Amino acid sequence: MKGSEKFKKRIEDFLKGKSQSDSAFAPMLEKASKNLENCLKYIISEVKKTGECAFDDSEIFDMALTYYTDDTIGNIPEIKCTVTTNQPKEADLFSPPAPIAEKAEQIISDAPFPAKDIPLQRTARQAQTTLTLFEL
Repeated sequence: MKGSEKFKKRIEDFLKGKSQSDSAFAPMLEKASKNLENCLKYIISEVKKTGECAFDDSEIFDMALTYYTDDTIGNIPEIKCTVTTNQPKEADLFSPPAPIAEKAEQIISDAPFPAKDIPLQRTARQAQTTLTLFEL
């Protein structure tokens, strides 16, 4: 497994933060049988089992927590793969939005019926059975 340094650093930072905020998790992180390299191998093996190629951060972090909390997880075999991380772009309030593709406008203009030819549906009113104040 060739985990990118970014991936390794993100997992490591998450685990350190979790151990500082959760006193019950801190001893699990210090177990001699658990280490970061095997944690990364475990995450990769779990990802491979799903057959998917993109995951949310929370899903990966949950796998890391599972590795450290589950004592039945032993030594994980090496998996040959490459891990990449993508950071979402931060919203920039001052730049214009991405332009809409020209193809999208053509699809809208190629509608099968012009708007004026589509009949309006009117809902039928129920017959009034009681008198109102204005009908007396």
